Amino acid sequence: MRRQTGLAALLALCLLLPVRIAAAQDTELLAGRSLLPLISIGVRSACQPLPGASYGALTVLPPPTDRPAEQHADLNLALRSYTPTGGTLGLVDYGGPTDPGAPQLPGLFTDNRTGSFVRVQRVYDWNWACNCRGAPLDNPPVTLANLATAPGDPLRVPDSGYSIGSGYEVLVLYAAHDRITLKYTRNDNVVHGYTLHLEDLCVDPPLLDLYQRWNAAGRGQLPALQSGQAFGRAAGNSVGLAIRDSGVFMDPRSRKDWWRGR
Repeated sequence: MRRQTGLAALLALCLLLPVRIAAAQDTELLAGRSLLPLISIGVRSACQPLPGASYGALTVLPPPTDRPAEQHADLNLALRSYTPTGGTLGLVDYGGPTDPGAPQLPGLFTDNRTGSFVRVQRVYDWNWACNCRGAPLDNPPVTLANLATAPGDPLRVPDSGYSIGSGYEVLVLYAAHDRITLKYTRNDNVVHGYTLHLEDLCVDPPLLDLYQRWNAAGRGQLPALQSGQAFGRAAGNSVGLAIRDSGVFMDPRSRKDWWRGR
């Protein structure tokens, strides 16, 4: 009788053990899941599509880029990357001439404000012989700046004195979920004219979709944006910005070039 009682207790324990394990696993899963809504809510609030936005496209002047855009270090800044450096967290004064048609970076923000610099960085050079990253650029001393934003802030095309036709200001040479490259000419390269790289943002999903479709179709056309047109939102508390003149990375803090009158 005792043996039967012991056997019955053992069987009961074996039956209960999977239940207890499953309950513990459920508790762990629920604990892990409890963080996900907080993260997804934050991302959703920052990356909401722009209401009522619509986008056009323009024919690109030949030739097209000589390699896939996502593999081109002049178009996709992620390939080069960048590294923090020291320097003035504010506008700096350079001597020399200036272009009255240069893009004016206050227009990046809805309130046309002077950017608040929270971090300065150096973009890496690119060795085209090996198609590999080189050392950080040191002239000028800063080639990418992070400007303060609030998550969800709309980001707009800075105005310049140039037009690429049909009322448009820039072509979208490259776009991903979190970065975009804007060109102030209709060329599929950065050789001539101004190029603006923006990092750490949420590109508006319809714009990203349009870019991906034209990119897959051979880049005969690419999305085009008007001056002041919103193209995405700040993803977090800052957005990264690099600007180039005929391929050369410039200092985004330069008052006389990009922040005139500030």
